[in-house]
Amino acid sequence: MNWTLEVVPVPVTDLDRSKEFYADRVGFTVDLDDEVAPGVRIIQLTPPGSRCSIAMLQGMPAAPGTKVMAPGTLQGLQLCVTDIEAARAKLAGRGVEVSPVRHLGEAGWADGKGGTWNSFLTFEDPDGNGWVVQEAPSELSER
Repeated sequence: MNWTLEVVPVPVTDLDRSKEFYADRVGFTVDLDDEVAPGVRIIQLTPPGSRCSIAMLQGMPAAPGTKVMAPGTLQGLQLCVTDIEAARAKLAGRGVEVSPVRHLGEAGWADGKGGTWNSFLTFEDPDGNGWVVQEAPSELSER
């Protein structure tokens, strides 16, 4: 049996503002924007080339045994790209405040690209949810 990660909830305060950020600025595809039950709205978006989506929810009660995350508390969700500099340019060109490309060196984080698997950038959504973008080898995208 396969266990696939398909949807990650992202806690936000304003669905429309967040939809605009993720769709128009970050470039995710809007898969769903619907009131699925009275008072329950779900917006689901997917990064280009990904099978895993994010979902922003309004009016959805927590599942039994879980807690609802506060907006801005999701940190470290990671996206992978094959060209970190192109990804940074695209995000910055769309108005996203994005960090410089950094790598982990002997003395900690340093500006510039590192070796394979060692180039990163970060950005936050309007609520402060933090994202990490990592450069992955291009041969992995062909799997």
